[in-house]
Amino acid sequence: MEQNEMICEYLNAIYQNIKTAIQSIEDILPKVKNEQLKKELAQEEDKYLTLEKECELFAKAEKIEGLKDNNWFEKAKLWSSINISTMQDKTTRHIAELMIFGSFMGYITCIKDSFDHKNLSKELDEILNNLKEFEKNNIENLIPFLAE
Repeated sequence: MEQNEMICEYLNAIYQNIKTAIQSIEDILPKVKNEQLKKELAQEEDKYLTLEKECELFAKAEKIEGLKDNNWFEKAKLWSSINISTMQDKTTRHIAELMIFGSFMGYITCIKDSFDHKNLSKELDEILNNLKEFEKNNIENLIPFLAE
């Protein structure tokens, strides 16, 4: 695989991780009753949107036109999963737990992506490291909601 293709693949991996988080928040936010949790998730969404913009700016600067969102099947699967999981349990604790699981999966994906795309792009490494740290912080910020 050529260098440009590998960078495009790396960028898309990061972008799709971010887009999954944004979709999760958008899908779950209408179900949240706790105002503090709503505020936390809105702040998380803002940060994910900033990271999304960084990916888009990188793609534009590098003339990469293949930036891909998750496919419709992945989006439908995530939407269904959230709606089925919250159908009977819309408690703050349960929603926080779902979001912690999501952030942890995003964190794991960051670790795998960093190994899979070593030494390709310092700029993308920086975006990925910011995403990874952010995912870790999200977990810490959501843990107190498990006591609700």
